Amino acid sequence: MSGPMSLEPGGTEQDTLALRLADPRPQRRRPRWALDDTTLTIRLPRTGPDEEAVSALAAELADRIGPAVHPYEVAALLEAEGLSAEVIRGRYGHPNLFSLAAALYERVPRTFPEPAPAADPWRPDTVRCLLRGVLFALPGLAYLLTAPLWHAEHHTHALIVAGLVSWAWGQALGHRAHLRMTTGRREAGRTLLAGAPVGAVVATALSALPAGSGAVTLVAFAQSLYLAAAGVLLVLARERLLLAALTPLVVGTAVLPWWEPGTVLRAGLPLLALLGTLAAAGWALRDTFAAAPVAGAARPRLLWSLPYGLFGLAAGLLVLLEGRLHPYAVIVLTVSMGPAEWLLYRYRGMSVAALRSTATPAAFLLRSVGVLGGCLLVYLLPLLPAALLTGADPAALLPLAATLWTALLLQAFGAAWSSAGICLAAAAGAGAVTLLDLPPGPAVLPLCCGAAALCLAVCALRLLGRPAPHA
Repeated sequence: MSGPMSLEPGGTEQDTLALRLADPRPQRRRPRWALDDTTLTIRLPRTGPDEEAVSALAAELADRIGPAVHPYEVAALLEAEGLSAEVIRGRYGHPNLFSLAAALYERVPRTFPEPAPAADPWRPDTVRCLLRGVLFALPGLAYLLTAPLWHAEHHTHALIVAGLVSWAWGQALGHRAHLRMTTGRREAGRTLLAGAPVGAVVATALSALPAGSGAVTLVAFAQSLYLAAAGVLLVLARERLLLAALTPLVVGTAVLPWWEPGTVLRAGLPLLALLGTLAAAGWALRDTFAAAPVAGAARPRLLWSLPYGLFGLAAGLLVLLEGRLHPYAVIVLTVSMGPAEWLLYRYRGMSVAALRSTATPAAFLLRSVGVLGGCLLVYLLPLLPAALLTGADPAALLPLAATLWTALLLQAFGAAWSSAGICLAAAAGAGAVTLLDLPPGPAVLPLCCGAAALCLAVCALRLLGRPAPHA
């Protein structure tokens, strides 16, 4: 060396070599575990962990350490943060990564935040459901327009037969089309194109037996054609197209209280609505054939759709028996099918929510009882004032409505045979007593529907009170 080296504090040695003790409480961190800014620091060995530095690190990473279920998760987090072995030993005084991770795991309380609520997979389309209820009732306006032309009050049997057959056929065909829809829209369109005309022909042929005249048979044929075409549009979710096709009926009926439209308009407006519905159904089917075919798809068995058709027949008979005594009750029931469909979606959504919030099968069963009872109550309560306003007997209308809704609920979960069998038994019992004029007379329909609703509710709780159908 050419001269003495000054060893006074603050001298030039500050930039070359410093021999000092490490400050356990650094005043400045560049990141939190960085070394000092000087060129070289020689630290004396620690006698233990730096508790204050470890606590500061725990506070900084608390939101990510809290959900950890094992110290190894904390170790993985520290590795992801880039802590080296030198930093762990030098700054925090721990011999290795796992020792520091265990200390952090012990300092931070366990916190398990709830996951974000999942979207309801069964959220209903409210407008669509309400529109469907209106569309179920709008075709009845055609009878108001055409009744004076063919004396409908003397020829209702033919229309009733055609309506019952069309209703049963449409339920079975709709189910089969929905099964084919899982394969592809083209396959569903082919099913509808093949089945809808056959249903109209079968309904017309059976209605010709009690018709007694060609004019009545022609009206029954027009009714069957409309029901077949409307069923196609409803299955393909073309409700707005069907509403547009029925506009002539709405306009013609709206002017009846103030103006007599005459024979031509009374016959022409329903015919125009029928032609519009047929054209709309053809247009919708044409769109389905634009989809690519699916090769090798297995066809569902016809037997699978049979219980849905039997339920349609039983439901039609029960509604017919109610309509004999209270005709306006049929309108109330028809319009209520829209809210009923909305409640079916809500039931499924609330059941999925109950599945997520319960921990035992008993708790889920209890929640299922509440969900089923709540949906039935919401459906039936508005029907009470509607029945009183239309002069219908609530004691007959409400059990019938409960029967129909609970049966539809079971069908939505695939329990079609049980719902069809119970409804057929109720319809057969009430029909036999009414036809043979046996006691208890008119009270038989409320009794049969009440018993059917109770049996259907028990079946629903037995099937749907378990978590498996909702998973």
